[in-house]
Amino acid sequence: MEYLESLIKKLELGDNQSLQEIYGNDTQVLQVQALRYIGLLKKYSSDFENDQVSVFSSPGRTEISGNHTDHNHGIVLAGAVDLDNVAVAAKNNSNIIHIHSIGYHDIQVDISVTEPQENELYTSASLVRGVASRLMELGFAVGGFNAVIDGGVPKGSGLSSSASFEVLIGTIISHLFNNGKLDPITNAMVGQYAENNFFGKPCGLMDQTACAVGGFITIDFENPMQPKVEKIGFDFALTGFTLVITDTGGNHANLNDDYASLPTEMKSVASALGATVLREVNLQQIVDSIPTLRKKTGDRAILRAYHFQNENQRVLRQVKALGDNDFKGFLSLVIQSGFSSYMYNQNIFTTANVHEQGVSLGLALSEMVLSGEGAWRVHGGGFAGTIQAFVPEHLLSVYISTLENVFGANACKKLFIRKEGAKMVGI
Repeated sequence: MEYLESLIKKLELGDNQSLQEIYGNDTQVLQVQALRYIGLLKKYSSDFENDQVSVFSSPGRTEISGNHTDHNHGIVLAGAVDLDNVAVAAKNNSNIIHIHSIGYHDIQVDISVTEPQENELYTSASLVRGVASRLMELGFAVGGFNAVIDGGVPKGSGLSSSASFEVLIGTIISHLFNNGKLDPITNAMVGQYAENNFFGKPCGLMDQTACAVGGFITIDFENPMQPKVEKIGFDFALTGFTLVITDTGGNHANLNDDYASLPTEMKSVASALGATVLREVNLQQIVDSIPTLRKKTGDRAILRAYHFQNENQRVLRQVKALGDNDFKGFLSLVIQSGFSSYMYNQNIFTTANVHEQGVSLGLALSEMVLSGEGAWRVHGGGFAGTIQAFVPEHLLSVYISTLENVFGANACKKLFIRKEGAKMVGI
């Protein structure tokens, strides 16, 4: 285990240049991450034999704008975050993928079986099998490997732990068997394929793309089979702001009908105008047809279509603001996006339970603390769960204490936008 021990030694001696590229320059954060990597390397050493290991990191993601637009072929703005899934892996010269995940059951997948397995539905094993199978279909080399994984993207956080895991598996296979030739967009599409066809959950491509590419990215889903992805050259670390995601609680279990109503109602407006999705019509067409649409689709569908059209344009304006280094203008547009989700898209609370409005309450407290200085909005699907805020350094402690007084200790997670997507870490 000489090679593996040498990696541990480098980390113990503070050789953390590679970690800085992922986690920034905060000394305390780097020390915590170094200990995390050392622990993972030691676990691999105790669990498996081959020490010719490689280390991998795959970030979580945050949606910044484009709330509920991808399903109607819209445009989204997203970012990779510094909470990540980390793996230590090596080939095992077999057809079996063995994964030991800290805090979870071990996974064993025979990749010679390439069809979805009914008993694996909604499990991590299905994602591993789906990624491996799809990569084989695309002509990539795939083999067995041993890995230990530390899942640092919490489930249910709205930061896309599943997408991060999918592109992590793709990145491991890319580097262990294909000299790193798998490009980020293909990796993202492979992850989406695995989630749709093996895991059993329909999803768009935003989450996987943000995790695979890294940084601020905009994704145009006008052609969902070939989305246009643009990485925006903006360094969030220089702004003096922290991205804070707050879990406001709430139960997602009975929200399926609420989530389903969003694409259904948007598409009903498009259908009434002779189109399939809202991307195929424009705002003026919708406005001109409102008297007829009210009878056909109802008012809420019209309001959601209004949100879609304006949100698409807002993303373009945000991309320009970041390109012009106009962070203040960008923050203003984040707030506008949040208000549009609240007033027009109406995905802040469920009308089936108006007494529970944790997201609404979190947004109200955010406005109270950050008005004129930061930005806040719903994060992800809505109705329950998380909100997002861009908080200036001098208000960070006040903001977190205000929100955690209501939603509990550790409800807030401090993040920054990570420049790089899923990658092999060169320790």
